[in-house]
Amino acid sequence: MLSKAQIKYIQSLQHKKNRQKSSQYVAEGDKIVQELLQAGMPVKGVFATAEWLEQHTHLLGRMPAGTVTEVDAAVLKQLSSLTTPNRAMALLDMPASADPLPAAGTVTLALEAIQDPGNMGTLIRIADWFGIPQIICSPDCVDVYNPKTIQATMGSMIRVRIAEYDIRELLQQTTLPSYAATLHGKNIAAYPAIKEGIILIGNEGRGLTEEVTALATHRITIPRIGGAESLNAAVAAGIICGRLLI
Repeated sequence: MLSKAQIKYIQSLQHKKNRQKSSQYVAEGDKIVQELLQAGMPVKGVFATAEWLEQHTHLLGRMPAGTVTEVDAAVLKQLSSLTTPNRAMALLDMPASADPLPAAGTVTLALEAIQDPGNMGTLIRIADWFGIPQIICSPDCVDVYNPKTIQATMGSMIRVRIAEYDIRELLQQTTLPSYAATLHGKNIAAYPAIKEGIILIGNEGRGLTEEVTALATHRITIPRIGGAESLNAAVAAGIICGRLLI
């Protein structure tokens, strides 16, 4: 049974400042919690219904005593940031910061000022889908440990390293080619598949800043056939990765 103090602490992790202060975050969802346990992630606590715990005893055997807590639906609703709570939640330590400078022979997704948690989660899933090992986020991106972002990743955050770094400094320090997604670049169909480089995706409304675009070695565009003004940032990233990485 969770104490009032424990409930209050878990609720506090819905806010970025409290996550940063404690270096902990919450992941919510049946599939996500299963994947975290299977992957051996640093899970500090599991809070789930009796039914869920019974169904997943094979995953909980390695958890230290006192770190698995049965809670009912009413308590899960208190803990959850979602309108409809799932049957399981996990408390985790944040991983150590990844090295922001990409290694030669790898592809990195660099994100500037992404604001929507759902978009960020989808971008992490896209990286996972295409085997991109690392994402670099500018400091003004939405927090990747936002509960809505974690939910939107559908477990992909386990397999993608995420670092925070100034994108302009990154481009100034790397020798890898970089590909800036813009509305007025070269048709992506003209590019062969790449084996290394940095794919740059900008803010949902404004796109990439002029400073970042100017530093990129390539400016790329998805040809527009219809009348839409622009594409969602995650949709654009998916199309670009599908063209440049396959």
